[in-house]
Amino acid sequence: MRTRICATLLALACLSPLASAAMDSSLGAIEVAPVVTGLNEPWGFAFLPGGGFLVTERAGRLQHVGADGSVKQVSGLPDVHVEGQGGLLDVMVPRDFAETREVFLSYAKKQGGGAGTALAVGRLSQAGDRLEDVKVIFEMAPGSDGGRHFGSRIVEGRDGHLFLTIGDRGTGPQAQNTASHNGSVVRINRDGSVPADNPFVGQENALPEIWSYGHRNPQGAGLDGAGQLWVVEHGAKGGDEVNRVKKGANFGWPVISYGTHYSGQQIGEGTQKPGMAQPAHYWDPSIAPSGMTFYSGRLWPEWKGDLLVGSLKFDMISRLDGDTMKEEERLKSPETARVRDIREAPDGTIWFLAVGKGTLYRMSPR
Repeated sequence: MRTRICATLLALACLSPLASAAMDSSLGAIEVAPVVTGLNEPWGFAFLPGGGFLVTERAGRLQHVGADGSVKQVSGLPDVHVEGQGGLLDVMVPRDFAETREVFLSYAKKQGGGAGTALAVGRLSQAGDRLEDVKVIFEMAPGSDGGRHFGSRIVEGRDGHLFLTIGDRGTGPQAQNTASHNGSVVRINRDGSVPADNPFVGQENALPEIWSYGHRNPQGAGLDGAGQLWVVEHGAKGGDEVNRVKKGANFGWPVISYGTHYSGQQIGEGTQKPGMAQPAHYWDPSIAPSGMTFYSGRLWPEWKGDLLVGSLKFDMISRLDGDTMKEEERLKSPETARVRDIREAPDGTIWFLAVGKGTLYRMSPR
């Protein structure tokens, strides 16, 4: 196995001899230490109670790392379609894992001549090496081919509902069609059923799972300290957005955008239109944002409530002020090579996946 793991204690402290490095920040030097190396295009990770964690690799592998540093490739996954940007994508461990042992996975699922974003759930075996009783609880309405814009972040809401982001699958106009899941955030119950208070329940020509729409490709999602859902999404040429997701909101793609087509031509009708939500922040030029997390301030109190966003393009982590959503600094080092996902660990350290290094890193005070 190519993957190399450093031992983790219950407090998620690494004992490996793998060398750590220093990253400059507004608060001084931060220690960056590798936790897992040798990963093949990692996409998402999630912490387990007791010090272990799960990591996905886009080609269809799920790695389970125990608190003792043991590594197991998890079997029993659903059939994953690997094409372009599609494959095995996010992983989410719910708050009640200790009782249910449920694990949720988002992935590209084969659908006729194309593929679509799907969400499955299974129970992790006590040995940690197999998913059991796997069920597909949601898949987007079929009809999209190509390998672009699957979205795929999973978030457990404060009320127990699940949010799943879905990209426009490269067919921008469909993001304005509520009879399509393309370019939407969906909200479902744990069993895949539709909550009765979803905004489009009972509406003709609208899919009831949709919570918001008009998104391009939201590859980052998370809750702030108040439990509010936010997403970050890719623009075209410029116009990457941070959006505060509201029930039933239309975020405008591709009618409005702060970016342009790659040809330089204007997208849609401009940057604003009545009835379409404005981003809380946008980047121009694009940073290609991916995973995101709101920081609790546990180890760095000055960053309490701030938003940390990984960049696939500029090899850095963007830190935005949680109140103003203005970018305050860019955390960059040789380790931040195509940051795909970023999460706060239970002990307040910040972990991130660097696709360019095939490594999961941990940031801690130096």
